[in-house]
Amino acid sequence: MRYSKLLIPTLKETPSEAEAISHILMIRGGYIRQLAAGLYISLPLFVRVMEKINTIIRQEMSRIGAQELSMPVLHPAEVWQKTGRWDAIGDEMFRLKDRTDRDMCLAMTHEEIMTWLAAKELRSYRDLPQMWYQIQTKLRDEARPKSGILRTREFIMKDSYSFDADEAGLNESYKLHAAAYHRIFARCGLLFYQVESDPGMMGGTTAHEFMAPSDAGEDEIALCGRCGYAANVELAVSVPPEHPTVDMPFEEVYTPDKKSVNEVSEFLKLPPHSFIKSLLLIAKDGEKNIPVLALLRGDEELHELKTQRAIGRQYRPAHKEEIVEILGVEAGFIGPVNMINKEIRVIASTTLKKGLYVSGANKKDYHIKGINPDVHFQAEWHDIRVIKEDERCVICGAPLKIRKVIEIGNIFKLGTKYSVPLNAVYLNKDGIEVPIIMGSYGIGPARVAAAAIEQNNDENGIIWPVSIAPFTVLILPLNISDEETVKTADLICAALKSKGIDFLIDDRDTRPGIKFKDADLTGIPYQIIIGAKNLKDGLVEIKNRRTKETVKVPPDNAAENISRLTAVM
Repeated sequence: MRYSKLLIPTLKETPSEAEAISHILMIRGGYIRQLAAGLYISLPLFVRVMEKINTIIRQEMSRIGAQELSMPVLHPAEVWQKTGRWDAIGDEMFRLKDRTDRDMCLAMTHEEIMTWLAAKELRSYRDLPQMWYQIQTKLRDEARPKSGILRTREFIMKDSYSFDADEAGLNESYKLHAAAYHRIFARCGLLFYQVESDPGMMGGTTAHEFMAPSDAGEDEIALCGRCGYAANVELAVSVPPEHPTVDMPFEEVYTPDKKSVNEVSEFLKLPPHSFIKSLLLIAKDGEKNIPVLALLRGDEELHELKTQRAIGRQYRPAHKEEIVEILGVEAGFIGPVNMINKEIRVIASTTLKKGLYVSGANKKDYHIKGINPDVHFQAEWHDIRVIKEDERCVICGAPLKIRKVIEIGNIFKLGTKYSVPLNAVYLNKDGIEVPIIMGSYGIGPARVAAAAIEQNNDENGIIWPVSIAPFTVLILPLNISDEETVKTADLICAALKSKGIDFLIDDRDTRPGIKFKDADLTGIPYQIIIGAKNLKDGLVEIKNRRTKETVKVPPDNAAENISRLTAVM
């Protein structure tokens, strides 16, 4: 394929709106253009990258027996209403009405529609198991689109679904998908981890995410380098550092205008871990506000999703006026002892179970010392804290590391969450109707591409893994006016084509320096450089974009050399 015939609008300058490396390089390299916030146009080079990734996905899905189909992007509301997600999902779902005033939505996922189909077509245990997948457009009204194609409003997803007769079948389907995902991401040239995760809005009992390490990632995982423990920080547990208990009498102390843990800690000459941090939260139950007091050790931070799971519903921090109205005292002096409202639900970090602590006295300018959790207040004990780097692994005791990551895939054991409300049942061997057991499995192909760039780049541009590069080889004839150069380029093109190696020839009539800069920026793995100086010696130069190593070979051997290099990838 000829460079002059492709739309590859490279840029010299870094776009002002781009922050993530992948976003910067995809715009500069002529891979994407932004239409609006969270909406991107895929240009020819990126279309080829996506085709390569999707081909790998299709091969591995076929390998485990999954069948490809295609679902509509426009859905009737009633299917989503039956599972309760029409209301539960909230503002992220694009909703609309058709010309008959019927409620509709744009697909952000396809569990409901796949289950609807299963309810129609799977009737007997003889029909099971089944695995169906699609590579389809999804839409999400993302509140804060950012980081280029990592957080968008419209995106392509591979989503697959398993339908089994029992839990044993689901476990097997889950294992097959996990193994397929390992092969897919390895073939795409990614470093990744499979970690425990929260099922979230998908529901079900068990979930894992596949995470690619990157500074551009918005998720964090905890990793143990010794035993392999890995979990999203939303679920991760650790052995927190132990601190000696400071002996102190149970007494009220005057702390004028001292509200924060740090302020009171300095005033009383006590370490922050000797304090109880008290946070009033407001949970929502329909139109009703439910106050919940969350307690943490003074050196801890509240984890939003862990706390949401503990409460059992979404929540928000209480406003200043709500704190006074509910607890009778301003923020900074609240605590679990002597509360005027005895009906408030109290949840506490498990790290507070032992020891003596200081907390607000529910009285302006006063705190209480010597609080014994076993004696002075009652609470529900939960893991609601953010774990920290170098805390100990609960399995082997080694220090944990926290890494920023990009989520590139996920797998869920859904059980009967969707099959029961949508009546997806089958007749077992005894003729009894039983709900189908389901699993759901997603991959974001564009996220795979972005993660590959995040992990494979240098100061000059992208360094694509060979398996997903838009082309394997870029041929660089430095002077297209030279007859010998053009003849050699044509010979190499023909040889590469005969070996089934995809290539791009930069046939532009421009300076060699521009060609070299664009070659490195776009990141095609191998460059064959045809220059007059080397041609005089009967040679061309092959450059490895990743290692920057070069080798000079006769033109007749260039294609064979590339074939050997890519055969071991």
